[in-house]
Amino acid sequence: MKYDSAKHHRRSIRLKKYDYTQSGWYFITICTEQKRCLFGAIANKQLILNEFGNIASNCWQAIPEHFPKIKLDEFVIMPNHVHGILIVTNNSADDINCRGKAMPCPYNKGEFGKPVSGSISTIIGSFKSAVTKQINIIRNSKGTSVWQRNYYDHIIRNEESLNKIRKYIINNPLSWENDQLHCDRFN
Repeated sequence: MKYDSAKHHRRSIRLKKYDYTQSGWYFITICTEQKRCLFGAIANKQLILNEFGNIASNCWQAIPEHFPKIKLDEFVIMPNHVHGILIVTNNSADDINCRGKAMPCPYNKGEFGKPVSGSISTIIGSFKSAVTKQINIIRNSKGTSVWQRNYYDHIIRNEESLNKIRKYIINNPLSWENDQLHCDRFN
């Protein structure tokens, strides 16, 4: 099928002109391709990660090794998605003020949609790539998609929101049966 810009236009769900490299707290959700349960299962409200789930968990925990300005907060690897809080820090007092008091954060004056080193989208792309590569080596399926094309982000603007999101992440396995991302499709 020939590319038609009117028909095949892919719009970003990122906040326009927002600088995703600036200090802040970000709630991230990343779903597997077709929401397949690749990472394990929930049994008796307990999360049981399989080999692929452990790969995703290890890669998430390794993010700060590859991106030194990133700190991790709560996260969970669910059977078909990942929830996590990433903290972008520039190691200055302004980092805390930016999110702690619901202050407006800096906006990017650059061109919208271009990859930016150290941005949330670059970090998520790197994470998704690392997980995909390792899983596809194991299942001998080079080039097979693991993830949906995009991801969801929410800029955390205050402590109340942060605490609600942390609670949501922690309790996600407990509410799996009611989760909108609940799946019955495996691998």
